[in-house]
Amino acid sequence: MYKHKTAVGTFLIAERLGRWHIIFKDESLGNYATPQQAADDLAGGHTFSPGTGIDTSTLDIPSDIKEWDRTAQA
Repeated sequence: MYKHKTAVGTFLIAERLGRWHIIFKDESLGNYATPQQAADDLAGGHTFSPGTGIDTSTLDIPSDIKEWDRTAQA
């Protein structure tokens, strides 16, 4: 699992059932074949919008998954 903290909260990219899901405040913003694809779309604002209406492209989220914190799967 990968995580990245922002001013509005922590975004997760977690593997579930063979797909990588972007999770924000228990809400799925989409699923992808690789964690890198998820990071790219999230950084560019190309995911489902969180229920909060936040434009993720304005949060300085790194598009390179290597810049995210890697943690054990929860």
